[in-house]
Amino acid sequence: MREGCVLDRLAALGVDTVASLPCDRTQEFCALIPERFRAVNLTREEDGIGICAGLAMAGGRPVLHMQSSGLGNSLNAIMSLTVTFGLPLPILASWRGVYREAIPAQVPFNRAVPEVLRALGIPYTVIRSPGDEELIDEVVRDAYDSMRPHVGLILPSFWEGAEEACPAEQVVPARARESAVDYRRTFRDPAMTRNDAIRAIANILDGEAVVANIGVPSKELYAARDRDLNFYMLGSYTQATPIGLGLSLATDRDVVVLDGDGSLLGTAVLPVVAAEAPENLTIVCLDNGAFGSTGNQPTPASGLVDMEFLARAAGIRQTCKVQDEEELAEAWEDRGRGPNFIHVVLRPGNAPVPNIPLAPAEIRERFVRVIGR
Repeated sequence: MREGCVLDRLAALGVDTVASLPCDRTQEFCALIPERFRAVNLTREEDGIGICAGLAMAGGRPVLHMQSSGLGNSLNAIMSLTVTFGLPLPILASWRGVYREAIPAQVPFNRAVPEVLRALGIPYTVIRSPGDEELIDEVVRDAYDSMRPHVGLILPSFWEGAEEACPAEQVVPARARESAVDYRRTFRDPAMTRNDAIRAIANILDGEAVVANIGVPSKELYAARDRDLNFYMLGSYTQATPIGLGLSLATDRDVVVLDGDGSLLGTAVLPVVAAEAPENLTIVCLDNGAFGSTGNQPTPASGLVDMEFLARAAGIRQTCKVQDEEELAEAWEDRGRGPNFIHVVLRPGNAPVPNIPLAPAEIRERFVRVIGR
């Protein structure tokens, strides 16, 4: 069975985790993944970029599987995170739109995928037939040896002609349940800015690994307290919590994500966090109701969305809301095993902090050097 042979190859290459969003042309492959590896089931492909980044920095060896159309959703994250920080990322992409494709919408983007990857300088390898199976090894090895993304474009013809086998049994969880919510919160006029909250947290950090969201939040954390265990994001909108999730799955160290309301509203990762349920992960939602780094334009959280309730709806059970420094300190002290979601209500505003004087490789190298200690 070809699917099993591919999984054997991945195991022999030391792969320990497969983050995946399925394709109907790789149904059997997707069904077998959980039998052999930790399977992280995505709801949006670009979240897999951050999750794999976190896993790799903490010593894991992930592979990302997606439909090739998902590359379109992921290109900015690949370039601004994987490429910028020099991280390994093997991607096995089911290449749609070019071989016996019955869905017209699959054609326009997917037929141009090689040209798109070539224009961005992302290495790719086309895997056409069963005789090309060894090329999968080259994709994974090159990604890890060269510390870069490498895309294996696997045509549906690769899976054709495989020995007939009984399809893997799909385990469908019971859907019967009761969903009940008893939730009431009062928002006060905010007493803190984001910088106030970051400084308060920075002062009480111990051995936690911290992922700081892009833009001013990372600069405010650097100004408050620079540590080797701080991973400062320089780009990759929406990827702070995915990176933190990946880290938490590959280390026993406590992991803290300093994310924002705008970033969390733009991602689909919270249900994945709830499903994976890492006990060592705390997400701090620094909610100033604004896209702070771009001029404080209001987000839907400014007067409509309750971010704590959003986390609850996603399946995260350990949540709280804090609105001043005393409440923040209490929530930090009282947090138990997670995943935890601390919703910090803030007023807009950026501190006048300078840029971080560290190159991406420096941020990565010092973080990776200490994360496993």
